[in-house]
Amino acid sequence: MKKGLLIITMKPSILVGGQAVIEGVMMRVPGSYATAVRDPNGKIHIQKEDFKSITESSSFWRRPIFRGMASLYESMKMGMKTLNYSADIAMPDEEPQSKFAELFSTIFAISLAVFLFMIAPMWMTTKVMDLEKEAFWFNLVSGGFRIAFFILYLLIISMLSDVRRLFQYHGAEHRVVYNFESGKKVNIKNAQSFPTQHPRCGTSFLFIVLLSAILVFAIVDTAVINIFGTISLPMRLLFHLPLVPLVSGIGYELIKVSSRNNSLGFRILKKPGLWLQNITTKKPEDEMVEVALAAINESIRLDSK
Repeated sequence: MKKGLLIITMKPSILVGGQAVIEGVMMRVPGSYATAVRDPNGKIHIQKEDFKSITESSSFWRRPIFRGMASLYESMKMGMKTLNYSADIAMPDEEPQSKFAELFSTIFAISLAVFLFMIAPMWMTTKVMDLEKEAFWFNLVSGGFRIAFFILYLLIISMLSDVRRLFQYHGAEHRVVYNFESGKKVNIKNAQSFPTQHPRCGTSFLFIVLLSAILVFAIVDTAVINIFGTISLPMRLLFHLPLVPLVSGIGYELIKVSSRNNSLGFRILKKPGLWLQNITTKKPEDEMVEVALAAINESIRLDSK
């Protein structure tokens, strides 16, 4: 595959999303997604899958907030599938994980996330501040701890060489998407002229979810205190954890609106997520952009079935 020869003729009004994978990029458009991965010998492998979201066939899951919950689940499922595919291509000599090992890894990752972003912030707020029954202030402080842990976590993992390469592919994904949306000819040179930060990035989404959680959990805690007359850390976990999908759905709606609205309020809302992308995206090499080009080209190719 020669550099600069990937030509895209579709209209740039198509909404493109994606994610970085191991030594590659997945690009998603309405109706399909494609994953391009470079193997250790330098060859680019591409896998395309047709995809129809449940939001297209169900009036219930098409509703605001619920569509965000459905999209988050579908994105996580798609992300795991494409990550596994990229691992098989980029690391062919690695022993594949057993089903038990995969299950253990998943449980460990979820448990770590719950501890870092739910239990630890609330425990610290309970121990450090006398705000147990002050619903809004408690959640504002614990939300601040949660955001601080999130930023610290990103900074720590960004120091790992493998993660840094992943973040470079993340930057390649964003630059190619920007190039496509600009209407300019999509090639390596043009793509490399665009920024690595994009307002629809998952990093921005996660930050908005963290902000949404402060308000939603404050409302929930107020209701719990009014009903039971008291609240504790176990009670907060009991009521907060099941509401994480709801908070994600609200975050989805906010990121969707903010991507189309350039008013002062939404520009302010988008800024922190864009700043965080200075951690989660890095300047990509031309070869990485070439992989991202292969993914977006294949994802919208009409004759590739």
